[in-house]
Amino acid sequence: MSIRDAYKKKAEAELDLAQARLAEFKAKGKTMAEEVHVRYVDQIGNLERGIDSAKVKLKEVGEAGEDTWDHLKEGWRTLCVH
Repeated sequence: MSIRDAYKKKAEAELDLAQARLAEFKAKGKTMAEEVHVRYVDQIGNLERGIDSAKVKLKEVGEAGEDTWDHLKEGWRTLCVH
């Protein structure tokens, strides 16, 4: 397995985990008091945007040629750190 494939596989696994956690957060948010619920919904929105960004990067990795792989890999590291 190439390094690129390993990165992609790891990213897919992390994305699956993030989506599962998002579903848990949404379910939990439905049972909260209104004041807490509003803040919780904001955090869920942030998580959803992060997942969407990760999906875009993952697609780029899958479609990237070897010449752009190093650039994308560095961008992915930055995304995962934040």
